[in-house]
Amino acid sequence: MSGETQINIRYPVLNTLSAAQAEQLHSLYQSEWWSVGRSLADVRTMLQHSDFVFAIAAPDTQELLAFARVLTDRVFKALVLDVIVHPDHRSAGLGSFLMAHIMAHPILSRVRHIELYCRPERVPFYQRHGFASELGEIHLLRRVNEPPSNGIA
Repeated sequence: MSGETQINIRYPVLNTLSAAQAEQLHSLYQSEWWSVGRSLADVRTMLQHSDFVFAIAAPDTQELLAFARVLTDRVFKALVLDVIVHPDHRSAGLGSFLMAHIMAHPILSRVRHIELYCRPERVPFYQRHGFASELGEIHLLRRVNEPPSNGIA
């Protein structure tokens, strides 16, 4: 990755979250337009069923500082989702540190296409990590399903 800045962060990257960290992630989600309204129960279910979880916690307090997750078939496609950094720790390189760790993961580094979607203002950040926005005629399509009203999942 040309133009990549050297990241000098020494936090371990966690692959699971404690119960308290799952609650902290839920709280972080409530402050973002794309994740506000997610329930704690749904966040816990999501954590159980994501293929890979990447998190950074403060070494002294174990407070969740940054998070991302990946869904993948481990060969052709991987989708990076929910990249989030605690507002008090943004612009400190944690997002870049997390993305570099994801890209270097021994399984994910072998996947043919690693993809994500983001707002236009975040494109330069992801381009620094090797992502391209020029994909020809590819379009993101979305179908929104309403949760069942009868309580049956």
